[in-house]
Amino acid sequence: MESVQATKQRFGIIGNDPKLNRAIEKAIQVAPTDISVLVTGESGVGKESIPKIIHSLSHRKHGKYIAVNCGAIPEGTIDSELFGHEKGSFTGATQTRSGYFEVADGGTIFLDEVGELPLPTQVRLLRVLENGEFLKVGSSKIQKTDVRIVAATNVKMVEAIEKGKFREDLFYRLSTVDINLPPLRERSEDIHLLFRKFAADFAQKYKMPTLRLDDDAVQMLLNYRWSGNIRQLRNVAEQISVLEQDRTISRDKLRQYLPDMGSNLPAVINPKKNESDFSSEREILYKVLFDMQRDVNDLKKLTLELMKSGNTSKVKEDNEGLINKIYSQKHDHQEELAAIVEEEYEEPSKVEVLNLAENASEKKEDKYDFAEEIQEEESLSLQDKELELIRKSLEKHNGKRKDAADELGISERTLYRKIKQYNL
Repeated sequence: MESVQATKQRFGIIGNDPKLNRAIEKAIQVAPTDISVLVTGESGVGKESIPKIIHSLSHRKHGKYIAVNCGAIPEGTIDSELFGHEKGSFTGATQTRSGYFEVADGGTIFLDEVGELPLPTQVRLLRVLENGEFLKVGSSKIQKTDVRIVAATNVKMVEAIEKGKFREDLFYRLSTVDINLPPLRERSEDIHLLFRKFAADFAQKYKMPTLRLDDDAVQMLLNYRWSGNIRQLRNVAEQISVLEQDRTISRDKLRQYLPDMGSNLPAVINPKKNESDFSSEREILYKVLFDMQRDVNDLKKLTLELMKSGNTSKVKEDNEGLINKIYSQKHDHQEELAAIVEEEYEEPSKVEVLNLAENASEKKEDKYDFAEEIQEEESLSLQDKELELIRKSLEKHNGKRKDAADELGISERTLYRKIKQYNL
């Protein structure tokens, strides 16, 4: 059996990371068999090297090796590409065509990005894996093929199965052996080694001196997240090789070629969205309207309580909390809110309270209409105060909407909407 080191030299694989060595070792072990293999890992980690190792070390090495990018073939033609078609089976089928599974009989097919296969094609592939049979598009004649299948994907297959995008039975048939390649950020000892190899290759290709990184630049190279993995590292090395005249690269110079250098830390993302999260502008607008309707109902409730009980101190206390919720004011604006409440709800005389009670008792059928009229007057008064606060805040901050919004305790987007509403 060929050693891991010899295999790496043969296929130009650079690195000594234990996880990388283990993946190559598994490829060497399964190569003499006909077991289906699923290669997993992020995009750009070099998954295409594993099926080449498996094919070259297997008894099929003299047969054909065909690599198919499943994500690059349109859904309408992928069945024809993989399994072939008969003449006249669809528009444009002017002659019979052999598919990859027929051409590669006795060899190996590498299905890259297998997670992108449409569900009908997955059913056809499952039949090939189970008994080696397939049908050409437009044909009823069963054909046999002896093909070793190695698949690769950067899709999280468990999630794809849960969402109904990938068949569970096909997944287990493909992943008899699972070989995972680690992302570049987990191979910190290999990053500088790979960069030097790429720099040397591009120096030879473009006939110029080889790049060299100073110590600070090397440290930055190791600390970068490399979301695009080896493919991204290679592209960076090529860019610098072509564009930089000075062949010694400093930390500041390297920073220019590393996007989002200021946000290397991985983002913490909650995979399950809360019910209150909204995915579109329309849903956000609906939420705002519902909140406004709820606030109006609260104002009606407080107004009716004032009519029935005349307990203005409790109404003012409740209404202060309500206004604070509506305008999202901060603690430093509580005095302004209290002033608004005092002005809006000046304590009525006993005669006024009695009159309200008498009117309500005499015209019970109209009490809600009367409450609507009071609510309308109060709403207009609140609108005036809102307009006054916004105008004062804008004048105070010389028209700077962001500072004014911060002081008012509302979002800049809400303030912009209010400015348009009031033609400020």
